[in-house]
Amino acid sequence: MELTSFPFLNQDAPDDLSPFSSFLFPDMASFAPAGDGDDDGGGGGGGSYSFGAGGSGSGSGSGSGSQPFKRRRKEEGGGQHGNGDGGGSVGEIVASLALIEEEEKRERESFFAESTRGKATLDWNFGREVQAAGDYYSQFQEHYDGANELEMRKNKRTRQSAAAAAAAAAVAAEGGEGDAPVQGVGQHRRLWVKDRSKDWWEKCSSPEFPEEEFRREFRMSKGTFEFICNELDAAVTKKNTMLRDAIPVRQRVAVCVWRLATGEPLRLVSKRFGLGISTCHKLVLEVCSAIRNVLMPKFLQWPDDGQLAAIKQEFEAVSGIPRVCGAMYTTHIPIIAPKISVAAYLNRRHTERNQKTTYTITVQGVVDPRGVFTDVCIGWPGSMPDDQVLQKSALHQRAGKGLLKDVWVVGNPGHPLTDSILVPYTHQNITWTQHAFNQKLADVRGVAREAFARLKGRWACLQKRTEVKLQDLPVVLGACCVLHNICEARNEAMEPDTRFDIFDDEMLPDNPVRSAAAAQARDQIAHNLLHHGFAGTSFL
Repeated sequence: MELTSFPFLNQDAPDDLSPFSSFLFPDMASFAPAGDGDDDGGGGGGGSYSFGAGGSGSGSGSGSGSQPFKRRRKEEGGGQHGNGDGGGSVGEIVASLALIEEEEKRERESFFAESTRGKATLDWNFGREVQAAGDYYSQFQEHYDGANELEMRKNKRTRQSAAAAAAAAAVAAEGGEGDAPVQGVGQHRRLWVKDRSKDWWEKCSSPEFPEEEFRREFRMSKGTFEFICNELDAAVTKKNTMLRDAIPVRQRVAVCVWRLATGEPLRLVSKRFGLGISTCHKLVLEVCSAIRNVLMPKFLQWPDDGQLAAIKQEFEAVSGIPRVCGAMYTTHIPIIAPKISVAAYLNRRHTERNQKTTYTITVQGVVDPRGVFTDVCIGWPGSMPDDQVLQKSALHQRAGKGLLKDVWVVGNPGHPLTDSILVPYTHQNITWTQHAFNQKLADVRGVAREAFARLKGRWACLQKRTEVKLQDLPVVLGACCVLHNICEARNEAMEPDTRFDIFDDEMLPDNPVRSAAAAQARDQIAHNLLHHGFAGTSFL
């Protein structure tokens, strides 16, 4: 049974209720043992009324003496008067409960009222803070707009002052008077050109600078450098502006040539020539584009018929192989990993040999007996084998049009044997005749290999990864080939310490022989070399 907070309402409560009787029923006189009389009406003096245990108005002297709480009957009443007192006590309990409930209700209402007032106060404070923040932001925005307007006015006044100073300088130059305006122009020009040291370039460009040191820095003599500057003068010359003078042609060409020759980063190029890094990068690309547009048509072209006849005679004198018009070689240039098509530029052969991931692009070139390039194909991904690069080149298209009849271009083992491409024997267990042919053909191939070695040795930017973007790299590599031809044509010697050894792994094509007629012609050439005394037994 559930127990209430009032012990006298619990039927299972202890019998001893004396602590609560004095509190709840102050009119209870006393408690005494029950009498001995037998009163059927319950009106004897010895009779008693048991609270909470009897439950009826009739008392019995023999049955009530064991109850601990007994109430003396009033003289005026019997059992019915006892029932009336019990009813009054229950009413008092109900009234007490009602009072308690009313008190709790008033407390809840008071708490709700206080909560409502607190929430209203918080809302009011939050509204004030929001309004204050909005006012502050509006003031800050007005201040910022005012500062922008002030800056725009200041810039406008600066431009107007610059225009006025330039106009005054022009007037002074025409009239031959007024040093002050010119001085004013110089003072304003410092806002547009950062003061950098140009001592190194001024020392190199002076006539007293030693020829050997100039050759060591620029990989060419002063005469060749001046020749290139004169050829590119019209293409790279810029006009002076009102704000600053244009960079001279010699300095523009020197920035490009020194960058290609040393492969140094643009930061060091900027420091050497006293120019900004972005300016140096722009100059390199501009000069390389001018070399491609102006000098390539003059110094890197396929030879005409008269030149072809001379080239065939020189190659036949070297190797004994007739009708050779050029030696072909394909090399790889390291690059930074591109953002797109990364797998296409991964060079697995160089990666396995160098034990690190290497990305490259290819350069295929055909050279004459002096090592001068007559045809180049630049820019195909490094994962492509040599035979696929050949199929993409202009040389293959020229052969397809029938422009390479009755001539041979000597290739590597990575190239296929065709009607115009002559390659060595690559199968196992070759005969002495075939081995002798390979030895003579290696003499021709060595010309191309040495030409590429001088190309990479002269222009160190080809030896390591460069900062040039992938889309701009073919222009730079083409400029290197053109400058190489100019240096070779002018007999520019190379320093011994600039020599570079080439390591390009060759991969045999899937179909090394693609022309039966070419295979028969190669066998005939090999037979003639051995039996006509052009190839001896030096290979044994």
